[in-house]
Amino acid sequence: MEKINENIRFSLAKISTDQFAIISNSFKIGDVVNLKTGLQFGADKENKIISVKASFQFEQQAIPFLIIEASCFFKIEPTDWNTFVVEGEIVVPKEIITHFTVLTVGTVRGILHAKTEGTNFNGFLIPTVNVTKLVTSDVRM
Repeated sequence: MEKINENIRFSLAKISTDQFAIISNSFKIGDVVNLKTGLQFGADKENKIISVKASFQFEQQAIPFLIIEASCFFKIEPTDWNTFVVEGEIVVPKEIITHFTVLTVGTVRGILHAKTEGTNFNGFLIPTVNVTKLVTSDVRM
């Protein structure tokens, strides 16, 4: 178990690759590449799990050529889970959800490398991401 804030104990319970695609005929050598990023958060109250899904889409002229989406599921110790329950809602403090997001983005980066290894698309990397600019407040679910 990892400890954050001396209060929240958790473990990484599961990783899932939710979507992966290489659309090679959409890629044009020399064209500008843009990267779209998305985050989704979820809570499984019964099993006391917080999930973070990160998605990345490499595209040229708004047409995707490399898509990856993966999720990490963080199991929270039952007594610590109760600190997330506020008036029937799950509220994950910004500091904790930011940490979970950093772990998830790093995991997706590794999945992308593994899935593109040995292909011409292995040079497309998820850049370092300042997660504090993506996660700006507590997350309510």
